[in-house]
Amino acid sequence: MTTAHGSADSIVYRPARPEDAGAIEALDSSFTTATVFEVSEPGPGDGFGFLLREVPVDPPVRKEFPPEEHDEQVFGGGKDSDADARTFVALDGELLCGYAAVGYAPWNRRLTIEDIEVAPGHRGRGIGRGLMECAEGFARERGARHLWLEVSSVNAPAVHAYRRMGFSFCGLDSVLYEGTPAAGERALYMSRPCR
Repeated sequence: MTTAHGSADSIVYRPARPEDAGAIEALDSSFTTATVFEVSEPGPGDGFGFLLREVPVDPPVRKEFPPEEHDEQVFGGGKDSDADARTFVALDGELLCGYAAVGYAPWNRRLTIEDIEVAPGHRGRGIGRGLMECAEGFARERGARHLWLEVSSVNAPAVHAYRRMGFSFCGLDSVLYEGTPAAGERALYMSRPCR
């Protein structure tokens, strides 16, 4: 177990246990933002790449995500677990206030941040960074070269947090969310090397 560095908070980080599943599933992952990222893709003959522009929205966007079911294989690394997947939790006393679910792919030595969430009342206190440090420690154990994640173009608060953590944009998927409640949003891919 580790405690947040340089923080007055007594946040404890540890690998998730099966008994954490209910609290992870109940965690409020909603957010509200007054800005979103607008994505411009090149037209025919304009070359490759894309342009991101942060734009204000009025009224602010409030986004809620449906509850997810989490595979018990990622808890604790027991005999039935996937050795290349792990979930880490952040605890404020007995309260689970955040988690990160990650998976390592040996073929390209990439650690994918499958999901990272911090409860609204605990945001802005370095908990996301602490969870990302847990993920990076696991990445180094596995021999990963980089961390990789996907984030929606409307989740400007998360994009800014990831950039502060050293992530940069590396790709775009303009159709990933088609046929889902997030249709019209764009998937932004971000990565950073393991330190």
